[in-house]
Amino acid sequence: MKVALIAHDGKKAELVTFVLQNKDLFSGVTLVATSTTGAYLESAGMVVEKVLSGPKGGDAQIAAMVATQQLDIVFFFRDPLGKHPHEPDVQMLMRICDVHNIPLATNPAAAILMLSALHE
Repeated sequence: MKVALIAHDGKKAELVTFVLQNKDLFSGVTLVATSTTGAYLESAGMVVEKVLSGPKGGDAQIAAMVATQQLDIVFFFRDPLGKHPHEPDVQMLMRICDVHNIPLATNPAAAILMLSALHE
């Protein structure tokens, strides 16, 4: 299984905490992350395949992986209250997940439900 992990700046710590708290559910899973999010995960001891940062094309790279069936699930912890100059890329990624029927969690509650269901 291959999982993409992405988080807006205000949600990066929350994503790292989520991954660490559910480390057992991530065992045997290949993790892919945008560059900055990946650096946070690496500093927490996780092994991560990194793509570009979101604003520099990382969201598009993740979307391409979704479109070419290289990912099984996407966790994108979004900050709904912040302004994001690359919001069109975020919307494109979400649309691509919908087009290709790839589960997308945008918050920890949805992410834990999806992750738990995948292990049942």
